[in-house]
Formats: sequence, C-alpha cells, structure tokens
Amino acid sequence: MKIFEELKARGLLAQLTDEEEIRELVNNGKATFYIGFDPTADSLHVGHFMALCLMKRLQMAGNKPIALIGGGTGYIGDPSGRTDMRSMMTPEVIQHNCDCFKEQMSRFIDFSDGKALMVNNADWLLKLNYIELLREVGAHFSVNRMLTAECYKQRMEKGLSFLEFNYMIMQSYDFYMLFQKYGCNMQFGGDDQWSNMLGGTELIRRKLGKDAYAMTITLLLNSEGKKMGKTQKGAVWLDPKKTSPFDFYQYWRNVADADVLRFIRMLTFLPLEEIDAMDSWEGSQLNKAKEILAFELTKLVHGEEEAQAAMDSARSLFASGNSQQMPTSTLTEDDLENGGLDIVSILVKSGLVPSRSEGRRAVQQGGVTVDGEKIDDFKKVFAGEALEGEGIIVKRGKKNFKRVVLK
Repeated sequence: MKIFEELKARGLLAQLTDEEEIRELVNNGKATFYIGFDPTADSLHVGHFMALCLMKRLQMAGNKPIALIGGGTGYIGDPSGRTDMRSMMTPEVIQHNCDCFKEQMSRFIDFSDGKALMVNNADWLLKLNYIELLREVGAHFSVNRMLTAECYKQRMEKGLSFLEFNYMIMQSYDFYMLFQKYGCNMQFGGDDQWSNMLGGTELIRRKLGKDAYAMTITLLLNSEGKKMGKTQKGAVWLDPKKTSPFDFYQYWRNVADADVLRFIRMLTFLPLEEIDAMDSWEGSQLNKAKEILAFELTKLVHGEEEAQAAMDSARSLFASGNSQQMPTSTLTEDDLENGGLDIVSILVKSGLVPSRSEGRRAVQQGGVTVDGEKIDDFKKVFAGEALEGEGIIVKRGKKNFKRVVLK
C-alpha cells in the first residue's frame, strides 16, 4: 500500500485541492511540503501530534518536510478557533519557543543531510515593506471572500482586530515564499486552516501562474467532538518537564473505549493489518488496546525506555497500589496545619482536585481512597508522620492518583 492510500485508510485525510495530483506527488516522493507551527508556548502539545506524525510518515515515503516556525506570524496570532485575541509575545520569548520546538520535532523528523528543513517566517515577514505588501499581495485578496472564512467567524462575534485580519495574508505569503525559495509545492495543516491554505495556493497561481496544492488532516477529536489535548491540569505537553512521561502515558491509557481503536489507527505506526485485527476487540481487550496506544505514543515522544517505565509503573500501581515511578506530590512542613493535613487539603495540594469544594464532593461520593482504603469523612486528618518515607497513595476515582510525600 502506498502512502496516500495508507493515509486514507488511517482516516487522516480531510479536504484536498486536487486528489489525483496530491496522490501522484506523495506516492512518488515528489512532494516538498510544509506545516506551520506558531510558537505560542515553549513546548509542542498533543494538538500538534497529528501534524508531526504526518510529517514523519511522508518523510519515510521519500517526501521532504519543511517545518515552518511562525516567528513572524507569532507577532500577530492565528484567530482560528479563537473567541478572544491572543496575547502579544516579545521577540525574545518567540525565539526561545522556536528553539524548543526544533529539539522536540527532531524526535519525529530527520533534519540531517537536507532531508528536512526548519525555517522561520520571521526571515521574510519582518522585512516586508507595508506599501509594497499592499500593492504586491493585498491586491489579490477579496475582503468579502476573506470574511466568509470559518477562521474569522468566531472572532467576528466579539470583534476581529485588523491585526488578526491580516493573518490569512501572512500565511498565504509564507506559502508563496516557500514555493519560490525551496520549491515547496504542498501545504498540509489542520482542517481549521483550510481557508488560509487556499489563500496560499491562489496567491501562487495569481503571482506565478503555477499550481500548488493543499491538504488538511482530520482534527484530533474525541467521540464527543471535543479537541484532544486538555486535562484538568491544562494542556498535555510533549516536554517531559511540563507533562511527565508517566502522565503522558496515562493520558492515552485513559481515553474512552469509543476512541481507542481510531486513535491507534490515526496516530501509531503499527501496520494496518495488525490494527484491523483489533477491530473486533471489546470488553477487557479494549484495555489492552489502550495500553498499546499509550505505549506506542509515549515511545514516539519520549523513547522506548521511558515508555516501558511508564507502562511498568502504571501496571505496578494498579496491581499492588504502590510504585516508585508514579507521579509524586512533595509537601513540606509549611503545608501542614497543627502537624497534620486533612484529606481535602491533600487532594488540593496534590492537584487531584482544583478546589476544596470539589474535594469534599469527591470524598462524599465515595471516590477517594488512601493506600487502598476508602475515605468517607472529608474532615479526616493525616498526621505529618504518615506522609514521611514512602508517603501515601491517594486516588481520586479509578484513574487519578498521586503518591504524596512529606520532605
């Protein structure tokens, strides 16, 4: 099976400008393609996962990826999927975030010997002359057509700034520059970027009289239609300092039964024949599928050793209720009150609940255990001595837990 057919079989393809031409290019290793990443944080997150996996798959098939870092567009901010305006970032923060991205991307993409490129659109966007841009680029964009784009609709309700309105023009200009500088003939991105991508292909056609292509990949949504990558604690990051390999593993281990086989198909590099055989799995077999998903994705991001450690730790925790590698919350004497700490405070300080009211509710509903024993009284106090040494294992529900230790 060739790469285009594999992408289709994995359910990754959404919208395409010209299916036959794109199939021809990618199947024969003739695509030089780019995907853009705006440096809005110092780490990539689960929302970028689909794009990184796609770049890896296409590179393995002989195509050349360009990772475009939005050092220039980062000054503006993409309005897609936003109801509010993004915060402004300083040049120093943008550069720091760009540097972090390359290190993380190298786990997915081989940048050696010119097999892939990483470029920063600040190299051309920050040098643009405004009058020249209006004459050379702005003349090719219809305001009426731009306002129909999905990426602007949400922002229009609360007020779309002129700054954000220019984002489509900047992204289209990126494609135009990459086409000329690097022979980039294709842009891939999330399904919410379709209007911006069409702007680029149209600008190339109008300015250069040549064809370029665009394809969107399916957004990573759960069975409820919500974007993946968020937890009670916030985003699920690829940086191990922001989301530990264990927490990353547990995030995927805890996906819904209805999602697990679809995610294995879309995100892992397991052979399709092997995945097809899982389609009939049900009941306890789905737990095995979740382990496979969590292990494969943790291996991709953090390496096989960390993936194995995370899996062993999770199995040990649920088998025996203890593990040295489980997520740990460390408290100090300053956290204690009269030499001890009540269970609600422990739940809040360990991050298992966001507030005391939710902590009380969790205890009252019978969802909290300490070292395997259910806690019925939300006023129950644990002496500081009980938290020393190995500490205590606190669980909220079946899948959220922490080892709480006093140092």
